[in-house]
Amino acid sequence: MNNMTVEYKEEQIKNSRGALLFTCRWLPFSPTKALVFLCHGYGMECSGFMKECGTRLANAGYAVFGIDYEGHGKSKGDRCYIKKFDNIVNDCSEFFKSICAQEEYRGKSRFLYGESMGGAVALLLHRKDPSFWNGAVLVAPMCKISEKLKPHPVVINILTKMEQVIPRWKIVPSKDVIDSAFKDPVKREAVRNNKLIYQDKPRLKTALEVLRTSMSIENGLNEVRLPFFVLHGEADTVTDPEVSKALYEKARSTDKTIKLYPGMWHGLTAGEPDENVEMVFADIIGWLDKRCNAVTLDQSLGPFDQGSEECSDNIVISMATASGGTQANGRYLCGLKGPRARPHSAM
Repeated sequence: MNNMTVEYKEEQIKNSRGALLFTCRWLPFSPTKALVFLCHGYGMECSGFMKECGTRLANAGYAVFGIDYEGHGKSKGDRCYIKKFDNIVNDCSEFFKSICAQEEYRGKSRFLYGESMGGAVALLLHRKDPSFWNGAVLVAPMCKISEKLKPHPVVINILTKMEQVIPRWKIVPSKDVIDSAFKDPVKREAVRNNKLIYQDKPRLKTALEVLRTSMSIENGLNEVRLPFFVLHGEADTVTDPEVSKALYEKARSTDKTIKLYPGMWHGLTAGEPDENVEMVFADIIGWLDKRCNAVTLDQSLGPFDQGSEECSDNIVISMATASGGTQANGRYLCGLKGPRARPHSAM
């Protein structure tokens, strides 16, 4: 990546429950094309792990804003304890909308960007306010927990009976997601050496909240209406690429794109060889650039009025090779097709 200059800022805010949350932003020195709001994965954080993402997008002209969820990264709270998944969604919504309301950003297109569990957060933000967002980039989204990582149903049943008694206990058996998510060994170790990333076993309540949320997302795929670009590695064993395909097929969005990368793993933006990461970010920025002047009905009526909007009926689905080539897998118009074991750490 070319290290161009961007402005980086950090700030603490207080959520409705009184916890201090860490926020950060990467701002371009060129005129701002649009706003991008980062939703990080489970156990992850923004300032370090998502630095390259924020820097790349800011270099491309986007103002990028991130927040560490309560108990994650530099935010306060019990480490990686999720009492209610709705708390994460509400905290993100309040912070993101506070940015959109600032005078300098009014009228700018606003995009959600979610990786892994952050993809679920982005989809729930859309569900919370369907007409507010201009679009979403969903990188290996957690629409369903991979069966290879999910505990046995008997174990889930036992844990459910215990969650009110010992919600914070780190007792959930799980495979090491870092080994499964990041292909490049050097980048894998860099993730493992990031002390802000949670690398212990999941807490009981957290694991069950994540499981229930993924089931809710999976059952509500047909409620998705915003423009989106979903990217997934075909060799991903953490989140299921088949569910990304289901999201693409079931979503009611008229502007939707899916790209599957043969041979790539879960960590598309931080765990692949450099040439693959370059290709992924080129795809993301290309998708955003084509939509950064879109206006929602919310924006045409006022910053926070209600309405509905859909952008384009031209939907392209393609399959990318890991080396950077592209194989056409059909063009869709209006939906019609034409010619590995350590303590747990997760995304």
